[in-house]
Amino acid sequence: MAGSGTAQLRPGPMLLRVERLVLEYGGSWKVHAVSDVSLDLKRGETLGLVGESGCGKSSLARAVLQLLRPTSGKVLFDGIELATESGERLRQLRRRLQLIFQDPIASLNPRRRVGDIIAEPLIIAGVKDPAERLRRVRAVLDAVGLDPDLVMRRRPHEFSGGQCQRISIARALVLEPDLVVCDEPVSALDVSIRAQILNLLEDMKARYGLTLIFIAHDLAVVKAVSDRVAVMYLGKLCEIGPAEAVFEHPAHPYTALLLQAIPRPDPDAKLPERLAAGEPPSPIAPPSGCRFRTRCPMAEARCAEEEPQMRAIRPDQFVACHFTSGDLIG
Repeated sequence: MAGSGTAQLRPGPMLLRVERLVLEYGGSWKVHAVSDVSLDLKRGETLGLVGESGCGKSSLARAVLQLLRPTSGKVLFDGIELATESGERLRQLRRRLQLIFQDPIASLNPRRRVGDIIAEPLIIAGVKDPAERLRRVRAVLDAVGLDPDLVMRRRPHEFSGGQCQRISIARALVLEPDLVVCDEPVSALDVSIRAQILNLLEDMKARYGLTLIFIAHDLAVVKAVSDRVAVMYLGKLCEIGPAEAVFEHPAHPYTALLLQAIPRPDPDAKLPERLAAGEPPSPIAPPSGCRFRTRCPMAEARCAEEEPQMRAIRPDQFVACHFTSGDLIG
């Protein structure tokens, strides 16, 4: 995996365009969290971002939102370069980009009432009329399926995890943003609640005309909600394309291994023959060439010497691998 390049960027107007984004942590030593990542989103599209823990998904999302300033690269939002904006100008732009956090309960201030939590973005954005703020808070609570009269004066600890996630979604939507980053919004919820939240996100996307970046570990969830899927490993993109194409015809060894690792409800099913061996390398000292080569069943000497570049494998499906040329799962 672990490739570079911009071949996957599409022509035409895009709501979001990320070009060769790099994000590194540390001083004398560096954590290579995101390394030369390029992707784009059309307005109204949902991009699913998948990969194992520590691969840089959340770091990429936070760099896009400028919560973490990129080390280098471009983040173009509706044609505006976010990385060069600051101060009041950036605050104005941030109204159009919102984040739904992974842990719904921890992301809510336990000392504040729900009505105040949801109204806070409006206050920061300069909505001075209390009546207008109340109207918008009640409208968004009603939109996410919560009765404003029952929840506005209560505090987060009085709600279940699923209800707290609905409150978090309401807080993200109250400013009517264009782009929402969903950072594993269902991973902390029971399976019975996940479907409700996913259906709610789909309803909100249609109602508010949202564009979504959906980060998740659950590949089945990603397939259900995404128009396109990007697969990350150790800070790099390895494959990107339409959700159906990536899941039905994976062209990268890492993508194929992720799909093979999905449990099947069959006690007689055999374990996959090819599994990635060992632990992921350290992001402080990533391997030369292809970063996946130390665990790849297809690795050869070339993989250590030359980093693969993103290239088209099918219409609108791109892969960063020296050897694959088609479907890796028969």
